[in-house]
Amino acid sequence: MPEVRKERVKRADAVRNRDVIIEAALTCLSGNPDASMAEIARVAGVGRVTLYGHFADRKELVGAVFARTMDRAEEELAAVDIEQDTWDCLRELVQSSWRVLQQFDSLMAAAGRYYTAEQIRAHHDKPLARVISVLEKGRSEGSFRTDHSLAWQAACFYAILHSAAAEIRGGRLDEVAAAIVLPSTIRALLAQPAPPTDHAPH
Repeated sequence: MPEVRKERVKRADAVRNRDVIIEAALTCLSGNPDASMAEIARVAGVGRVTLYGHFADRKELVGAVFARTMDRAEEELAAVDIEQDTWDCLRELVQSSWRVLQQFDSLMAAAGRYYTAEQIRAHHDKPLARVISVLEKGRSEGSFRTDHSLAWQAACFYAILHSAAAEIRGGRLDEVAAAIVLPSTIRALLAQPAPPTDHAPH
């Protein structure tokens, strides 16, 4: 029994070390895409032997960090109730998405060195599907405009969020302002256009 207990402790330690390494890599790579394995090991508080025992090389570690970021994105977006009022749903979706995308953008430089654009795009699948479902709901009930394609609306949604993340990183937009301006910007993009006014003389 003591041997079994030791093995369980050893496994638990291994899982904990792996999580600590991924979180340290996330912190380091978000600030510096060129962060070295030695720097990541230092921030994680583990030796290089331990780090390489979990991740054979930098590419494998970057992939794990990228996957962790997307898993968190899915968790946050899954918490949004898509059955509620469509505009409320959109607001919550936007406020959940931009924080994740801010971190996602900061990892792109590191991930782009090892993975193709198609491979990176594949990580968007689940979050994108959730956004698409809300857009489809709004279009079907008449809340969102339908004279623009669904694909274009989804592309604009993400483009605006990516732009906000860049503005925040550049210090031109703070997080409090982003939480207000992003939902209103995307609402303006999706809202039904006002009917034309007849200015013809009577």
